Amino acid sequence: MDASLLTIQPASAEPIYRQIVEQLRRLIAGGQIAPGELLPSVRDVAGFHAINPMTVSRAYGMAESEGLLERLRGKGMVVAQAHRSTQTQAQRLGLLEPQLQALARQTTELELPAEPVLRRLSKLLGE
Repeated sequence: MDASLLTIQPASAEPIYRQIVEQLRRLIAGGQIAPGELLPSVRDVAGFHAINPMTVSRAYGMAESEGLLERLRGKGMVVAQAHRSTQTQAQRLGLLEPQLQALARQTTELELPAEPVLRRLSKLLGE
Protein backbone atom coordinates (compact mmCIF):
# COMPACT_ATOMS: atom_id res chain seq x y z
CA MET A 1 0.00 0.00 0.00
CA ASP A 2 1.20 3.50 -0.68
CA ALA A 3 -0.10 6.88 0.44
CA SER A 4 -1.97 7.44 -2.83
CA LEU A 5 -4.51 4.73 -1.89
CA LEU A 6 -5.97 7.11 0.71
CA THR A 7 -8.23 9.92 -0.42
CA ILE A 8 -8.25 13.00 1.79
CA GLN A 9 -10.90 15.67 1.38
CA PRO A 10 -9.64 18.73 3.29
CA ALA A 11 -12.89 20.66 2.72
CA SER A 12 -15.02 17.88 4.23
CA ALA A 13 -16.81 18.47 7.52
CA GLU A 14 -15.43 15.12 8.70
CA PRO A 15 -12.04 15.49 10.40
CA ILE A 16 -9.13 14.19 8.35
CA TYR A 17 -8.07 11.63 10.96
CA ARG A 18 -11.56 10.12 10.84
CA GLN A 19 -11.47 10.04 7.04
CA ILE A 20 -8.26 8.02 7.26
CA VAL A 21 -9.63 5.59 9.87
CA GLU A 22 -12.86 5.05 7.90
CA GLN A 23 -10.91 4.38 4.72
CA LEU A 24 -8.65 1.94 6.52
CA ARG A 25 -11.73 0.09 7.86
CA ARG A 26 -13.17 -0.16 4.35
CA LEU A 27 -9.90 -1.14 2.68
CA ILE A 28 -9.29 -3.88 5.26
CA ALA A 29 -12.90 -5.12 5.21
CA GLY A 30 -12.86 -5.18 1.42
CA GLY A 31 -9.59 -7.10 1.35
CA GLN A 32 -7.74 -4.38 -0.55
CA ILE A 33 -5.08 -4.37 2.15
CA ALA A 34 -4.32 -7.70 3.75
CA PRO A 35 -3.26 -8.73 7.25
CA GLY A 36 0.45 -8.18 7.67
CA GLU A 37 0.63 -5.60 4.89
CA LEU A 38 2.80 -2.61 5.75
CA LEU A 39 1.15 0.80 5.75
CA PRO A 40 2.95 3.87 4.47
CA SER A 41 4.77 5.81 7.15
CA VAL A 42 3.15 8.76 8.87
CA ARG A 43 5.65 11.02 7.14
CA ASP A 44 4.86 9.57 3.69
CA VAL A 45 1.08 9.99 4.11
CA ALA A 46 1.45 13.49 5.56
CA GLY A 47 3.84 14.55 2.81
CA PHE A 48 1.78 13.06 -0.03
CA HIS A 49 -1.46 14.69 1.13
CA ALA A 50 0.13 17.86 2.55
CA ILE A 51 -1.38 17.36 5.99
CA ASN A 52 -0.01 17.53 9.51
CA PRO A 53 1.87 14.35 10.53
CA MET A 54 0.11 14.45 13.91
CA THR A 55 -3.21 13.97 12.08
CA VAL A 56 -1.96 10.77 10.44
CA SER A 57 -0.41 9.62 13.70
CA ARG A 58 -3.75 10.15 15.46
CA ALA A 59 -5.56 8.13 12.78
CA TYR A 60 -3.08 5.28 12.98
CA GLY A 61 -3.32 5.34 16.78
CA MET A 62 -7.12 5.09 16.65
CA ALA A 63 -6.94 2.23 14.15
CA GLU A 64 -4.41 0.50 16.38
CA SER A 65 -6.64 0.89 19.45
CA GLU A 66 -9.52 -0.66 17.47
CA GLY A 67 -7.35 -3.64 16.60
CA LEU A 68 -7.22 -2.86 12.90
CA LEU A 69 -3.49 -2.13 12.90
CA GLU A 70 -0.52 -3.23 14.93
CA ARG A 71 2.81 -1.56 15.41
CA LEU A 72 5.87 -3.64 14.58
CA ARG A 73 9.00 -2.37 16.20
CA GLY A 74 11.45 -1.17 13.61
CA LYS A 75 9.04 -1.69 10.71
CA GLY A 76 6.01 0.52 11.27
CA MET A 77 2.28 -0.08 11.17
CA VAL A 78 0.80 -3.16 9.57
CA VAL A 79 -2.71 -4.53 9.23
CA ALA A 80 -3.30 -6.67 12.30
CA GLN A 81 -2.91 -10.39 11.75
CA ALA A 82 -5.82 -11.05 14.09
CA HIS A 83 -8.07 -8.88 11.96
CA ARG A 84 -9.16 -10.82 8.95
CA SER A 85 -11.60 -9.64 6.34
CA THR A 86 -14.23 -12.11 7.53
CA GLN A 87 -16.94 -9.53 7.58
CA THR A 88 -20.13 -10.41 5.81
CA GLN A 89 -21.46 -8.37 2.95
CA ALA A 90 -24.04 -6.85 5.33
CA GLN A 91 -21.28 -5.79 7.73
CA ARG A 92 -19.27 -4.25 4.91
CA LEU A 93 -22.39 -2.51 3.63
CA GLY A 94 -22.86 -1.14 7.14
CA LEU A 95 -19.53 0.65 6.78
CA LEU A 96 -21.12 2.65 3.96
CA GLU A 97 -24.24 3.55 5.93
CA PRO A 98 -23.10 7.05 7.01
CA GLN A 99 -22.19 7.97 3.44
CA LEU A 100 -25.47 6.53 2.08
CA GLN A 101 -27.45 8.53 4.63
CA ALA A 102 -25.54 11.69 3.68
CA LEU A 103 -26.22 11.02 -0.02
CA ALA A 104 -29.94 10.49 0.67
CA ARG A 105 -30.12 13.68 2.75
CA GLN A 106 -28.32 15.74 0.09
CA THR A 107 -30.52 14.29 -2.66
CA THR A 108 -33.59 15.35 -0.71
CA GLU A 109 -32.14 18.81 -0.01
CA LEU A 110 -31.50 19.29 -3.74
CA GLU A 111 -35.02 18.01 -4.50
CA LEU A 112 -33.63 15.49 -6.96
CA PRO A 113 -35.59 12.38 -7.89
CA ALA A 114 -33.92 9.10 -6.94
CA GLU A 115 -33.70 7.72 -10.48
CA PRO A 116 -30.99 10.02 -11.92
CA VAL A 117 -29.00 9.79 -8.70
CA LEU A 118 -29.10 5.99 -8.84
CA ARG A 119 -28.11 6.03 -12.53
CA ARG A 120 -25.17 8.29 -11.74
CA LEU A 121 -24.14 6.08 -8.81
CA SER A 122 -24.33 2.98 -11.01
CA LYS A 123 -22.15 4.71 -13.59
CA LEU A 124 -19.60 5.65 -10.93
CA LEU A 125 -19.56 2.03 -9.76
CA GLY A 126 -18.86 0.92 -13.31
CA GLU A 127 -22.13 -0.93 -13.75
